[in-house]
Amino acid sequence: MAFYELRQYHVRKGKMNEWLKLMEGEIIPFQVSKGMVITGSWRGEDDDSKYFWMRRFKSEAERKRLYKAVYETDYWQNQVSPRVGNLLDRKKMVVTRVVPTAKSVVQ
Repeated sequence: MAFYELRQYHVRKGKMNEWLKLMEGEIIPFQVSKGMVITGSWRGEDDDSKYFWMRRFKSEAERKRLYKAVYETDYWQNQVSPRVGNLLDRKKMVVTRVVPTAKSVVQ
């Protein structure tokens, strides 16, 4: 059964514009090029420390394969990950796996 990851991040003070540039300009395109399905990306309306995004996986096996294809690359480890740590408080990250309900328009 397909499932989603709802990822909630805490952006460091004054870093939202820099985070969005990295996320939308590099991270999302890179992950999509590896096969990730990104279903949405949001920022807090009144709180510049809030950022959310969602990814869809067909199965746990697909999630594992895609994680490896993204997070084990030299590009991710050497160029992306160090910048992420400067923009986000990794200790406050929350990743929740969710499944759509029977009446959900996203299946």
